[in-house]
Amino acid sequence: MEPKTREDLLWTAPELARDPTIHSTKEGDIYSFAIICSEIITKTQAWDLENANLEIDEVVYSIKKGGHNPFRPSLDTDEEINPSLPLLVRDCWNEKPDQRPNIDQIKNIVKGLNQTGNTNLMDHVFSVLEAYAANLEDDVQSRMKELTEEKKRSDALLYRMLPKQVADRLKLGQGVEPETFDSVTLFFSDVVSFTTLASRCTPLQVVNLLNNLYTTFDAIIEQHDVYKVETIGDGYLCVSGLPKRNGNEHAKEVAEMAFGLLEGIKTVRIDHLPDERINIRVGLHTGPVVTGVVGVTMPRYCLFGDSVNTASKMESNGKPGRCHISSETMKFLTEVIGGYKTELRGEVMVKGKGAVETHWLLTAEEIALRENNQ
Repeated sequence: MEPKTREDLLWTAPELARDPTIHSTKEGDIYSFAIICSEIITKTQAWDLENANLEIDEVVYSIKKGGHNPFRPSLDTDEEINPSLPLLVRDCWNEKPDQRPNIDQIKNIVKGLNQTGNTNLMDHVFSVLEAYAANLEDDVQSRMKELTEEKKRSDALLYRMLPKQVADRLKLGQGVEPETFDSVTLFFSDVVSFTTLASRCTPLQVVNLLNNLYTTFDAIIEQHDVYKVETIGDGYLCVSGLPKRNGNEHAKEVAEMAFGLLEGIKTVRIDHLPDERINIRVGLHTGPVVTGVVGVTMPRYCLFGDSVNTASKMESNGKPGRCHISSETMKFLTEVIGGYKTELRGEVMVKGKGAVETHWLLTAEEIALRENNQ
């Protein structure tokens, strides 16, 4: 039989606590029964250590010490109980084992209490158990509801950081294999003269500025089948066509989102610089990419491939307030989808490719302006 732990000694009779070689006696069981009864009567844990500000070792030491007035749990309670019950409990935890009643005597006393019509120890036990059982179901349902709500909040936060299908695999402890997408459309943007603008702001004002800007962007993005990959400072990277494939609609989705962002940026204001207006450069490119999850501690869903670099060059070589696109995106919008108008911009230098032909994607406002000038 395993030796008693410090916690076990709280229910152990003094004579057994003093002599660890003795594991159990009938008299010792009667004592333990009395300690359990005190918990039922007072509805508190044995010795009520939390409220009594006592350590387990202090209680065990006092139990072993014994004496004429041995240390025992309190039987004080606000409920009405038969006064004979505390007397029975005190007899059961008597310091002298031979003066404790045996189980037959306890049964007779309980029966006698029952014949008087008063509440006895067993009735009290059953009433406590019934009340506990009645409240347990409600308590479990309440805790389950809280757990479900907390899980929903955690999942919502996780799904904002990673695609749902990727996050679900990671939650299950499964690996996420790299995936190839033959055709997607990427969106890059940055704030024009952001470094100069930031130099006129405190760090806190820069954070508030970007937060207001990205909140506006996020609201517009949610209206389109576009996945926000990441923000780096004032840079914004989005893509359509992954992680959920949408056929040839990715170019249309990104184009319409770009129009929405160029229009939405007009409503963004800087609280401490009311006369300043924010503008952005936008670059789009259509092509293949490979996706993968990088990292374990803080995993990130990343895009790889030459298409990412090309989209970035479209943005960096663009102009404020205009949508600069590659020839691949132009062909998708005008030939595959149709309904969009573009304007030849000319050639720009792209690292690793040299001079490439690019175009402007015209907004409705730009189209109307050109028609009026004709």
